[in-house]
This record gives sequence, structure tokens and C-alpha cells, in this order.
Amino acid sequence: MNQKEEYDIQLSQYYKDLYEREVSKNSELMEALVAAEAKSADLTYKLDKLRNSLIWKCIYPFRLVWSHFKNAIIRVRRYGNPKNFIRKVQSKMIERRAYQSYGTESLPAPDEIKKQRETKFPQNIKFSILVPLYNTPEKFLREMIESVIAQTYQNWELCLADGSDKEHAYVEKVCKEYADKDAIDAPLVGAKEKIRIKYRAIHENLGISGNTNVCFEMATGDYIGLFDHDDLLHPEALYEYMKVICEEDSDYIYCDETTFKGNSINHMITLHFKPDFAIDNLRANNYICHFSVFRASLLEKTGLFRSEYDGSQDHDMILRLVAVAEKIYHIPKVLYYWRSHAGSVAANINVKSYAIDAAKGAVTAHLQACGFEGFKIESTRAFETIFRIRYKLLSKPKISILIPNKDHVDDLRRCIESILQKSSYDNIEIIIIENNSAEDDTFVCYEEYQKHPAVQVVTYSGNFNYAKIINFGASFATGEYLILLNNDTEVITRNWIEELLMYAQRQDVGAVGCMLYYEDYSIQHAGIVIGLGAHRTAGHTHYKMEKENLGYMGRLCYAQNVSAVTGACMMTSKELFDELHGLSEEFAVALNDVDYCLRIREKGLLNVFTPFAELFHYESRSRGLDLKDVSSINAKRYDTEAELFRQKWKKVIEAGDPYYNANFSLDYSNYVLKGNDGKNLV
Repeated sequence: MNQKEEYDIQLSQYYKDLYEREVSKNSELMEALVAAEAKSADLTYKLDKLRNSLIWKCIYPFRLVWSHFKNAIIRVRRYGNPKNFIRKVQSKMIERRAYQSYGTESLPAPDEIKKQRETKFPQNIKFSILVPLYNTPEKFLREMIESVIAQTYQNWELCLADGSDKEHAYVEKVCKEYADKDAIDAPLVGAKEKIRIKYRAIHENLGISGNTNVCFEMATGDYIGLFDHDDLLHPEALYEYMKVICEEDSDYIYCDETTFKGNSINHMITLHFKPDFAIDNLRANNYICHFSVFRASLLEKTGLFRSEYDGSQDHDMILRLVAVAEKIYHIPKVLYYWRSHAGSVAANINVKSYAIDAAKGAVTAHLQACGFEGFKIESTRAFETIFRIRYKLLSKPKISILIPNKDHVDDLRRCIESILQKSSYDNIEIIIIENNSAEDDTFVCYEEYQKHPAVQVVTYSGNFNYAKIINFGASFATGEYLILLNNDTEVITRNWIEELLMYAQRQDVGAVGCMLYYEDYSIQHAGIVIGLGAHRTAGHTHYKMEKENLGYMGRLCYAQNVSAVTGACMMTSKELFDELHGLSEEFAVALNDVDYCLRIREKGLLNVFTPFAELFHYESRSRGLDLKDVSSINAKRYDTEAELFRQKWKKVIEAGDPYYNANFSLDYSNYVLKGNDGKNLV
């Protein structure tokens, strides 16, 4: 190599490094701009809300009275009329009373206990329940052990590894007391040994992971259960898990849980009714948590607890277990009682602030093991350990934005201008799909936009059929990804396309939807539940809740798996869209987007809702305004298509939405509990 060639190589490398630095710098600046704009938008929203309020115009003594009155009026308006408002209040009152049905009222009667204990299962499964102990208060310790002894399924062993200090020597005494008594009282259930309560003192505290690993050394069961030293199990927990193992051959199982305080499980703080397995939910937060039970043989692939994740060791272990488990099953019953007390994470995460870093570390390790690189993990406003994950874009593919339109020029202009002016992603094409417009201004608008290199107008001349219009528009798309977008939307978040694309680019994801607000920032769309609503077809969750609401268990604050997202703003790959032959044209007015998402589910792919891509949706300004009028043509057509949808997806609807929970009513969008008899609360 001569000197000139060497110089050319060095110069080429210099420019390459310079370019990469500039790209990185621009990326950081854009990220900072997006964050600043998001904060500015939030502050502007709050300031406008304050300025428009009459509260601060009143003199001080009347502020409180006016505040209550105003809030009452808002709620009445939100639910349509005073009658609906009263029904909502009654619903909340009944819901609070219904909590009791998940507490002591849910405990089995003596005859049921006898029946369950005499049940003969086709398998003889032994459960090893692992409990690391550390300075456990005596009352909590006794109640924990007694909740295991009270199990209606009796083939278990309780493995207690004690890292308590000398000042808490009573822990050993209490454990041995129960072990000796149980050795005498325990029934013969086919186990090789009658000793069911095993105790081992750890002379040097190894931390929660190390102490739990000592429990693993003691375990001889077929399945392992992870149990905290100050919590309680429902008497039927192992019985219910045993049924699932025998019926479903599941190798990983979890249940619903509740947090309680004081001396009674009826003093519930939070009831957590969980979705079935949802990987994006789990990456964002440890929603599975308690009571995790898994086949012991899975440990051969995962290994034991890792002490570097102490404080979030369960999240780390669960992420590793679900990666190798073949059949994950969720039992939609409250079978675990998580005690909240001073010093517990259930009461305050800041008691164990290291748990926040440990949780981020656990998710980081999981994502890296799955092949992700260059991502960022941030705590959200919901909770320190509920995360926003920013995935790195693997490329910058062309995005085709499909916008059907019939007149409504003002809506269309606002939509397109917001895309062109606010979007940080520039490799796009906008395809306006004209359908039977009649106003001259509309065509003048088209002529203007067709001068823009990123915009084209195509004409669909048939009768209105949303699915056909979208499919027609998609045939002109040259992008690798499609965004189905209503003409009555407006971009809020500058990096909305990137937020959608970071999920759509994944091989396991089929469609991605965003957060849609009405003009007053109340929520229009935050994911769709199958079977929700009066038609029992599909409905939006958190409907008309305020922007600052965290959602049920923080769900408005993180990206998650859902059964479907709305076609008002949906990203999907062009390849998948073509493979599925686009939207089903039998659904001309509605439910074509939900049908598309369910067909995605049939292929084993995921649908994702992200709250970090935000748009306004000025719904019903164009097509479908008269759906509320039951005598209208559109309303009747919707009823016809709703019946078609119910027939086509009958089994799916009957099975229930896997990302909802069977304990919630399908009559409300805001996670209202069903009544004790299985009917709705009101």
C-alpha cells in the first residue's frame, strides 16, 4: 500500500467517524427536543386547564364548595346524564363492597375443604414453596406458615432459609416449632418423606437471592413456588395450581393478587387483576409478581437467583423463566395476599430504592439476551419500577401514510400540516385516498398538496367502504410500513412515527397503535378489548378518562400488548398487510381494524399499544356521525356488521380477551369489577 492509498483510507475513516458523530449528536438533540416539547405540551395543557377554570375566580371561602360542585358537573357530563352518573357512583360503592368477596368471604367452607383434600388428581405433584427469611416479625412469620399448612392440596414442602441476625433468634424457634408439629399432624400424601417444613439457618446473611438459593438446595418438589416471608396464600392456591398442571400441562403459572394492610386480608389497598401472559407488559413492569410457580426442571436452563439483581430478583427470574417456559398459564383468581407494612416494598418502593436500579438491570439483561441493543429504560410517572423502553430503530424505512378522505377540507389540512410540520421522521409518503368528494375546495386542496413531493392523491370511486378504500390506497404504497390514519387526527408528539416503528420493526409484532385524545385531552383510544361494550364486539379501554390519569395499575404509562388497536392510527408492515390481504371488506363501516388485529393474533404475532405516540382524534366529524341514531343507515349497518363480527370471532369472544381479566365487567371501559354472581355490578 502506497502513501496515497493509506492517506485516502485514513481520510475516508475520518469522514466516516465525523458523520457518525454528527448523526449521534443530531439524534441526541432530536431526543432532547422531543422531551422538551412533551414537557411543554403537558405544562401548556395544565396551564390552559387552570386558566379556563372558574375556581380561581371565586373568593377563597367558596373555592372548596365550587370545586366539589364543578367536579360533580364534570362527572355528570362525562357519563351523559344524571342517571348515568348516579349509576356510576352506585357502581363504585358496590365495587368497594365486592372487595370483601376476594377476602375472607372467598375462603372455602369446611365441606369444600374436605372435598378438595379428597380430590384424586391424575398426577402426584409435589410443590416446593421457597421462603427466604430475614428478621421476620413473629406474627407475620406464624401467619405465613399457617397459610401454607392450611392448603387444601397437601403434597407440599415449605423450605425456609433463615438469614436473621442474633436479635431475631425467635425465627428459628418458631420455624422448628411448626416443623415438629407438622411432622406429627401431616397427612400421608404420597411423598417419600413426611417432613414437610424444612428449616436451615444461614450463619451469614447472603441477601435475598443468596438466601433463596439456599431454599433451592433444600427443595425436592416437581414444581417450585416463590413466597415472601410476610405474605399469605389463599387456602386453595396449590389446589388451583394443581388443576392447571393436570389439565393444561403448564410449566409456569401465576395468579391475581391483592395488597392488604393491618390484621385482616379484608383491609385491601389494591386488587391486581392481571392479563394473561404479555411480554411487553412484563418488560415494562413486573406485573406477574406473585404467586409464581414453575416446573423445577426449568432451572436447568435459567440457573438460580442472581444476587446482582437483589431487590428485583423476582423480576429477573421471571423474565428468564418465561423465556424458556413452553406453557404459561394465568389463573384469574386472587390467591395471593401481599402484606403492606412499614419496611415493605408494597408500602413504599423507596424503602428499597436499590430495587429500582435492580429492576432496570434485570430488564436490560433480558432485552440483551433477546438480541436488543441500543435501547434506553426510563422510569415513568406511574411508578419508579414501571418503565418506558425506547428501542433503537434498526433502519429508517419508508413509511406510507394512508388517509381516506371525503370533503372535510379543514380536517384534512390540519391532519396533513401536523404531519409535515411536527413529525421528526422524514422518510414518508402521504397517500390521500379520495372518495366521492363533492366540494370544490376539496379538489383545490388536493392540487395544492400534490405539489409536495411526499404527497399524492389517488381516487377510489366506489361507494363508501372503509376497508376497500384502505386496501385500494395500500396498492399505491411504496413504503415498507403502512400507517392507517383518519383525516380527523392531528399529531401531538413529534416522534410519533418513531414510537410506532420501534415496535412495528420487531419480528413478533403485527400492529401498533397510539394514544388518541379528544380535543379536551380526554382519552379516546388506549387499546381495544374484545367483547367490551353494548354490542359485545370490541371497545376502547380507559375511554374518556383524563390525560393525567395513570390508568388501571399504571397502564396508561407504558407500552403493552393488547388484542387490537384502532385503525384511526395504526402502523403495520406492508408485507404483513399484503399477506393478510389487507382489511376484510365485509366490514365496510367498523370493526375492520379489530378483525385485522385478530387475524394478526391468529398468526401468533403481537399487537402493541404505546401511550408515547400521541395524537388528537376529532372523532365523528366526518363518517359515522349518526351511529348514535339507532334509526340511521350507518347505525343499522353497524348492527349488521357487529353481528357478523360476533359470528366470525365467536370462539375468541367466548374465550375472553387474554389481555383483560375475567373479573372485570364488559359494560364499562374503566375496569369495573363484576358482581359476586358473575353479573355486572349495576
